[in-house]
Amino acid sequence: MKKQVFNLKNKPVNEVDLPDIIFNVKVLPDLIYQYLRYQGAKKRQGTHNTKTRSQVKGRAKKPFAQKGTGNARQGSSKAPHFRGGAISMGPQDRDHSFSLNKKEKKLALKCALSEKNKKDEIIIIEDLKLDSHKTRELATILKSFNFNSALFIHDSETVDENFKRASHNLPKISLICQSGINVKDLIHHEKIFIVKDTVDAISKRLL
Repeated sequence: MKKQVFNLKNKPVNEVDLPDIIFNVKVLPDLIYQYLRYQGAKKRQGTHNTKTRSQVKGRAKKPFAQKGTGNARQGSSKAPHFRGGAISMGPQDRDHSFSLNKKEKKLALKCALSEKNKKDEIIIIEDLKLDSHKTRELATILKSFNFNSALFIHDSETVDENFKRASHNLPKISLICQSGINVKDLIHHEKIFIVKDTVDAISKRLL
């Protein structure tokens, strides 16, 4: 499918061919949700930890005699029902991540890109080159695109230092290399700007 290419001043300059197998597939919401769960689980630290009876400091000696006190028998003061005792069935260090195979990951990315394309929220940009590193100037330029949040997908060679520095202080604007695109960033940003020369790299990665 043909897609218009714009420059940073929001003027059409060219056209590019977007492969339907990447940008026009059937959207599977369940797979997108599974990928988001996968990303969230990988991000969790899993360092929550409580002490078991073997880890609580204290004596293992019986706190009082078994008979003659009128109290229930007790073998140790480390039990969960004692103050300062162990935590019963508390959280332990663990890895929350789970596996997602490569085909599922690629298809989830295709679904996210296709969903954005169907909503006309993907903009192919000619390049990300600026003459100045001033944030105010970039903000003025981007106003013509009319968005609340945007993700700029580039290759390491298709973005210059001026654009990086100018966009650094703009809220709700993110830059990401095409090798690091993920479903969460694609879904959570309103507009997706893809540099024209990066389209081929994304297509090769997801084919």
